[in-house]
Amino acid sequence: CVSTTAYLTIHNMCVWMVDQFGNEEQRQRWVPDLASINLFASYCLTEPGAGSDAASLSTSARRDGDHYVLNGTKAFISGGQSSSFYVVMARTGGEGSKGITCMYVENGTEGLSFGAKEKKVGWNSQPTRMVIFEDCRIPVTNRIGKEGQGFSIAMQGLNGGRINIASCSLGAAQSSLEITRKHLEDRVQFKRPLAENQYLQFKLAEMATDLVASRLMVRNAAEHLDSKSPIAPRLCSMAKLFATDKCFDICNSALQLHGGYGYLKDYAVQQYMRDTRVHQILEGTNEVMRGIIAGSLLPEA
Repeated sequence: CVSTTAYLTIHNMCVWMVDQFGNEEQRQRWVPDLASINLFASYCLTEPGAGSDAASLSTSARRDGDHYVLNGTKAFISGGQSSSFYVVMARTGGEGSKGITCMYVENGTEGLSFGAKEKKVGWNSQPTRMVIFEDCRIPVTNRIGKEGQGFSIAMQGLNGGRINIASCSLGAAQSSLEITRKHLEDRVQFKRPLAENQYLQFKLAEMATDLVASRLMVRNAAEHLDSKSPIAPRLCSMAKLFATDKCFDICNSALQLHGGYGYLKDYAVQQYMRDTRVHQILEGTNEVMRGIIAGSLLPEA
């Protein structure tokens, strides 16, 4: 299931943030239950007024003695209300990226509430809601990393998140390709299987080629990220851009090659198409990916 896998990748990113940037006490307290999925985690960065421009987020965390008091709203949060643990990026300082701090909020904390469940085109195996903070008090010990380090943590997490979401697209495209190949072999029109039509043969060949190219780009980016290569952010953006675009096209073409049957919910290709469409939007839109890539190639522009 693309939707469930995608949520688990978001959960895993939250666990990584605690393990990578949290202190020993936080790791000992949270990582065992999160890593074993006894508890679910959600990632709270996006806001109604701060999507692609994440550094402009306005959710505030005002220091009050040994506590932070959070106020603000996060949007499009996967696992909202269902998760036990929320990794939150909030503003503790001035404007811009250096004023953002990472912290966690436990479900059930006073002042934490949730919006209605969003009605989505895809990704329907997991709930998406607004996460709302109204004078929500949390201990300063809930901070992950240092004050002002939050945006850096968020961006490092998103490098892996872009590989993760591209990988989810690979799975959907692979399944779509396999289903479509069988359909072309089984479906008979004009007294012969669709698989004997050269145009459809070539279309299937293009889909398979795009899938292999996407997989290689994702694996290459993952290798560079694991080795802490200085060009890893660029390669992660390239892989996310290329793989999510190409894999959505594969899923959409699979639906087209099924004809009217592809538009029925009895057939899986329509779900793959619906689920992968959002991959071109989240973890940084593909337009933002182009900007990141261009910026790394033309740093003085």
